[in-house]
Amino acid sequence: MLVFRVDSMARATFSLLASFVFAGLTLLLVELAYLGVLVILMMIMEMLIMVVFMIMYMMNPAGLMPMTMVHNRKASLAIAIGTFAVLATGVLVIDWPGSTASTTQPPPDPTRSLAEALMGPKMLVMIVLGLALFATIVTTVVLSTRRGRYDRFGDRLDRTRPDDPVRGGVGR
Repeated sequence: MLVFRVDSMARATFSLLASFVFAGLTLLLVELAYLGVLVILMMIMEMLIMVVFMIMYMMNPAGLMPMTMVHNRKASLAIAIGTFAVLATGVLVIDWPGSTASTTQPPPDPTRSLAEALMGPKMLVMIVLGLALFATIVTTVVLSTRRGRYDRFGDRLDRTRPDDPVRGGVGR
């Protein structure tokens, strides 16, 4: 809720970070330790990177200038009330595990069950896709830098000596 109450992009980002951390804590409370820690760590890094980019690229200083975060207040209020009504109805109507009417037992390993429910037979595809994305990120960073592989030595390798038979230095 604070995301829409504060008056700057940086403050809204940190409010969003707090909501994601609370979501991660909720996962920890239901004994999904790996997912909870993963959500918390991922969201901390993502939101901090977002704030850094806001500070670098926004026209106002550091995204701290007052601005409104809500456009079309009446429609957004109607959507929020409708969404709350649907979710509250779902909470009251659904037969939750652990209630007296429910006979299902919780799985022995909830994290594995969740992973199988989310990915199923597509786990190998997602692993390969993750590796491809990682390789793409590394390649993009390497290709976007102005410096080359040997620039850590300074311009020593670029100088030619008078007795060098090869222009550009030895080994080039």
